[in-house]
Amino acid sequence: EKQTMELPLFAILQRTPIVALTLAFVLILLTIVPALYSLLANPILSLPISLPDTDHTRLSQLNSSPNQTPSPVNGPIPAPPNHTPLRHRKSSSGQSPSPKNGPIPAPPDHTPSRHRKSSSDQSPSPVNSPIPAPVNHTSLRDHNSSSSVTTSTSRTRIRDDEQRCDLFNGEWVPNEEAPYYTNTTCWAIQEHQNCMKYGRPNTEFLRWRWKPDACDLPIFDPQEFLEMVRDKAMGFVGDSISRNQVQSLLCLLSRVEYPEDISSSPDTDFKVWNYTSYNFTLHAMWSPFLVKSTKPDPTDPKSNLFSLYLDEYDTKWTSQINQLDNLVISSGHWFYRPVIFYENQQISGCQYCGLPNTTELPLYYAYKKALRISLRAILENFKGLAILRSFSPQHFEGGAWNEGGDCVRTRPYRRNETIPEGPDLKLRDIQLEEFRAAEEEGRKKKGLRLRLMDTTQAMLMRPDGHPGRYGHVQDAEATLRNDCIHWCLPGPIDTWNDILLQMMKRVK
Repeated sequence: EKQTMELPLFAILQRTPIVALTLAFVLILLTIVPALYSLLANPILSLPISLPDTDHTRLSQLNSSPNQTPSPVNGPIPAPPNHTPLRHRKSSSGQSPSPKNGPIPAPPDHTPSRHRKSSSDQSPSPVNSPIPAPVNHTSLRDHNSSSSVTTSTSRTRIRDDEQRCDLFNGEWVPNEEAPYYTNTTCWAIQEHQNCMKYGRPNTEFLRWRWKPDACDLPIFDPQEFLEMVRDKAMGFVGDSISRNQVQSLLCLLSRVEYPEDISSSPDTDFKVWNYTSYNFTLHAMWSPFLVKSTKPDPTDPKSNLFSLYLDEYDTKWTSQINQLDNLVISSGHWFYRPVIFYENQQISGCQYCGLPNTTELPLYYAYKKALRISLRAILENFKGLAILRSFSPQHFEGGAWNEGGDCVRTRPYRRNETIPEGPDLKLRDIQLEEFRAAEEEGRKKKGLRLRLMDTTQAMLMRPDGHPGRYGHVQDAEATLRNDCIHWCLPGPIDTWNDILLQMMKRVK
């Protein structure tokens, strides 16, 4: 019996034909290589991937949002990091009403930088009830401590290619995110502009924003503004419409910090506030004619004539502007009053005076001269950003201000609608003319930047934004004028500060 003998592997290979070996090797390669490729392309264990910070932030927001309680639209805003928090505010019902053209009321208890209470902790009376919050807009503000206080990020910055966009031609578009403060969260609203307190029934006028034709106008960012004016001073000079804008600015900034009143005297026509966390000083200077003027003789009940010195500075404000970095001036409405004009220390004419042997001069004569000398004062005494704001139109319908005229419209005009135009636009034309002449002269002065805030057209389209009959207590026994000159707060005038911030950014 033969014994079977097992051959070693190398002996088998030696006896195997070369062709068979080659074929086997090719088959092995065809089997293994696809398997390796599939394994490398689709690994069983996923590798960790590092996300950029923005993606991490977005993911963390998405993951955390189901567990967060949305903040109320008008709820308290946490103090920004590294800044002194807000002070407590008292209910507006505890404040004494201001006269029609009175000063801006000072915030009660000027202890700087204390937390203010949440509006949800208060029980406002029906009269002082806050403006209703927009429906389904709980994302109005991001209350995370690391984020900005302001609203929608899509409108917080103007792109580089929009830096020269015309901000003053456009139209009003809906903005359901507004308002950004209320009559119960801001201490600076005067009684005659506190439309919601005195029962204005509609709130649609609050839900619009100005949209320039060629770009988007960002909503005012209070923290960005305060950072820009850190260690600086800003002044507003003019009449009660100028003060109206100051009040709007105070309300918008109150979302970050309440200022301390550091006025050097009890004179309510000249107020100074300091934002201590930013060392920013805000000045409100009363000068309704911009030039030197005197009031009617208080001892003569028949006298209602102001004296206006058309060739003399009003040194109450011109002597202070060299301390400022930013300046906003405006005027116009007081030039409709009965006035005696002086030039070279002599009477040169009057307006609505009825005096014998006195030449009646038109309003435009005095306004042109007063504005020209005021701009000259800036050219001679100021270095910094100076802004001339154009005339704010009035919207009396059905009669003049003293003949029962009122403003009852509830929405803005559209640009394809016929907008009534009065003599107000002539004042704007004078402003444009005098501004261009001063701008040309100002090019020769180093450090001065003169700009025009031409808001007349935008505000001409907002007949719905005035207090009307809701700027005071409704009293059937009292004869009270409807106010179609000033602007409700909050309201369309807040747009002026949207524009102001962008103008400041463009000249940085």
